[in-house]
Amino acid sequence: MNSNGGNSKLWGGRFSEGTNALVEAFSESVSFDARLWRQDIAGSTAHARMLGRIGVLTAAEVEAICSGLAAIAQDIEHGRFQWRQELEDVHMNIEAELTARIGEAGKKLHTGRSRNDQVATDMRLYVRDAIDELLAQIDTLQRELIDAAEREVDSVMPGFTHLQVAQPVSFGHHLLAWREQILRDAQRLADARRRTNVLPLGSAALAGTPYPLDRHFVAELLGFAAVSENSMDAVSDRDFAIEFTAACALAMVHLSRWSEELVLWSNPLFGFVRLPDGFCTGSSIMPNKKNPDVPELVRGKTGRVVGDLNALLVLTKAQPLAYNRDNQEDKPPVFDAHDTLAACLRLYAALVPRMELNRARARAACAQGFPTATDLADYLVSKGLPFRDAHHVVGEIVAFAAHQGCDLAALPLADLQRFSPLITDDVFAKITLEASLAARTTYGGTAPTQVRAAIVRARAQRNASESDERGTAT
Repeated sequence: MNSNGGNSKLWGGRFSEGTNALVEAFSESVSFDARLWRQDIAGSTAHARMLGRIGVLTAAEVEAICSGLAAIAQDIEHGRFQWRQELEDVHMNIEAELTARIGEAGKKLHTGRSRNDQVATDMRLYVRDAIDELLAQIDTLQRELIDAAEREVDSVMPGFTHLQVAQPVSFGHHLLAWREQILRDAQRLADARRRTNVLPLGSAALAGTPYPLDRHFVAELLGFAAVSENSMDAVSDRDFAIEFTAACALAMVHLSRWSEELVLWSNPLFGFVRLPDGFCTGSSIMPNKKNPDVPELVRGKTGRVVGDLNALLVLTKAQPLAYNRDNQEDKPPVFDAHDTLAACLRLYAALVPRMELNRARARAACAQGFPTATDLADYLVSKGLPFRDAHHVVGEIVAFAAHQGCDLAALPLADLQRFSPLITDDVFAKITLEASLAARTTYGGTAPTQVRAAIVRARAQRNASESDERGTAT
């Protein structure tokens, strides 16, 4: 019998027999949580330095542990590390290898901590890193949207409500609407980062530890803004993972909405947008096809990330305090949400500058659906007619024009005057597409003057954000 009473696990002293092979295969997590190795080594290094600071480890032991962890990191980075399923997870694999390399000092590393607070720390470090990556990608994408919007300020296209032609809008204005959506996504991620950036290490299994740990020193080493206030909550809390995944899911929903528009706009029946060949595929049987696969896949992958969020919510909803093994399953949804959103953001950042608006086709589409009807109503209001009466009159004119099969601007003045004597020949200057755009001068409107002002504000906002980030890094 070995020193672990017949069980070779690092925790095996309590057990008289080894883990059943089925249980071992079922319960291992190293197949997916090995991805946390950078965070695990960073956390262990900080913990070791703190143990040396409080006198639990000698200076020589701290140096041996930190050097050993650095060497293991190098081996993992270069694919030389052998992950062992029987050691269950990333934490035990690294600790076992460290002990094998440096001896007794390696066995002292776990003093004052548990895998419960260790994994909570690793996950917070991972989510923090993931948020930083996604924020950088969103910034790149919004820059491309701003540049594209500037090119298309004066391009006219139909604006839709209920997917029916509503009013003419600037395509640049539409692209800035996309930018507003991902800007809020960035704000949500940044807000989630603040709640993620709290150190749980030092909570141990659930009740804290009798060792005089300097948790604030560890927080400083790892860049955490605060330490957790309650040890039971700290080891069992997965709010930060849920909130992160929720922000990812909503960002994917926004990308999915864009994708739906691109699928429609690139359809020859719309013909508004040409997607680059490199972002489309053909058909194995129909040589005429050019399929918008990237937008379709983004739209489809959105369901995966929404599913990741649902999985985390269900995972957490029935767990009593404190830590439960259920939380092992928090990692695949978080990893998948991060990976999927990151890939989609990269694709859209590459796609946006290369998609082309078919300006003639988009403009021609504005001739359908009477998009300047509201401008005609506003014209009547300017002549003194109450808006509700103007709305009714224009509704009658629209019905007449539909029967005649022509746009409002194509109706003769005499026909227009049959519905209101207030209409004079100056009306035709008010119901052109350009006049309709130019009239929408409210702050945030689609008038080209407002779109250009919005672009200036957007660039200033980006520059200010970059300056803040550089100041924070310094």
